[in-house]
Amino acid sequence: MDGTAIIVILAIAGVASVLLFAIKGLLDQVPDVIDSAGRARDSWQRFKQPNLPPPADDEEPPLAA
Repeated sequence: MDGTAIIVILAIAGVASVLLFAIKGLLDQVPDVIDSAGRARDSWQRFKQPNLPPPADDEEPPLAA
């Protein structure tokens, strides 16, 4: 009986360890997925409205008084 209890405790600890490792791996990927979704949304909006003029980068800033 004592050996069985130890085996059960070790098995539960092993399963918990594997589950925590898997959850950590999934949660580490969440920021990258959110960034990718934002880039995909921005690309889709640019695709749907392609006639917008590009921002003018060659203009000089206004002079300070």
